[in-house]
Amino acid sequence: MKAFASTSRRALAAAAGIALVAALAACGGSDGDDSAAADLDPDADLSKQSIVVSNWADYMPEDVATKFEEATGASMEVTNHATNEEIMAKLTAGSDSGIDVAFVSGQFAQALAAQGLVEPIHDELIPNLKNLAEPATTMAYDKGNEISVPYTWGTTGICYRSDLVKEAPTSWNDLLEPEDAYKGKVTMMATDRWLMLPAQKALGFSANTTDEDEMAQVKDKLVAAKKNLLAFDDTTFYERLISGEAVMVQAWDGWCNYGTTENKDITFTVPEEGSDLWVDTMVVLKTSKNKEAAHAFINYLLEPENGAWAAENILYNVPNQKAMDLLPAELKAQYPPLQVTADELLKGESLTDLGDAATLYSQLVTEITSS
Repeated sequence: MKAFASTSRRALAAAAGIALVAALAACGGSDGDDSAAADLDPDADLSKQSIVVSNWADYMPEDVATKFEEATGASMEVTNHATNEEIMAKLTAGSDSGIDVAFVSGQFAQALAAQGLVEPIHDELIPNLKNLAEPATTMAYDKGNEISVPYTWGTTGICYRSDLVKEAPTSWNDLLEPEDAYKGKVTMMATDRWLMLPAQKALGFSANTTDEDEMAQVKDKLVAAKKNLLAFDDTTFYERLISGEAVMVQAWDGWCNYGTTENKDITFTVPEEGSDLWVDTMVVLKTSKNKEAAHAFINYLLEPENGAWAAENILYNVPNQKAMDLLPAELKAQYPPLQVTADELLKGESLTDLGDAATLYSQLVTEITSS
């Protein structure tokens, strides 16, 4: 197993262009008829088609292009984007980006669909959709996987050193209002949606709330929490745990696994107030001239062996149930978050596009981090 091949992928993806999505949603309407999907040929000669796929680095096997061509006859080129913001800028520039399939987080797929920029998913061209766990078809940003197909998913919680804290944390307030012994030894994320999450859940609010009064309470709670922090940290928090500089951090489940690789006392938990459910998805662009091959690529990645590669190498859960069933028992034993079931993940609140309210989140982040 190649341990955590992409240690910066999720942080960069999380640094998403929230204001950009708000601008897209504010434009309203669509450049085309969303209801009229292209007529695709299930018997198309894929050897005559070539696609460009944009993904985060190390999020697929290095030989994926070669293997895909061997399996289908279609050729492909892989390009990388560092953030959701970067790929969104390319896809919304007003002309054909030349990209056929893009990997974006769920709320960004929702924003692209609102602009008529993605092709509806043609189920008949992706028979491996049957490999998805049933809960993966119920995401709030795209119920029924009509415009996107999930690739990886997970949640956010508290990652901590079980040997350095007296009691395991059970609440977001353990992070927001730590005991005196832990003050200055905790970190939280600074990215819009994730910075807000602990306070939102601790106060009993939705992670997608757009209520200004609720968000004012969230701001006050986070400003008060700031004095107890070691840092706002989206990228090196698990390294701080390894060194012992931090004893408790806000973390994505997969990233806590990276810490566990180095120190078995690093443990992940989801607070009792609940958390989010983030999803990274695949979308086919409306401008693609090779939509049959684009769908074939998504179908290829939904092969159980390919889904299992993602779980083993990125250390994230995948919504491909057959892939999860292939994971070695010893891997799941080493990384308990990989034992979480699809139904358990679904208890997290699916993140959705905030629309115009995204600018409120960005404004509050600036006020909190600079307070």
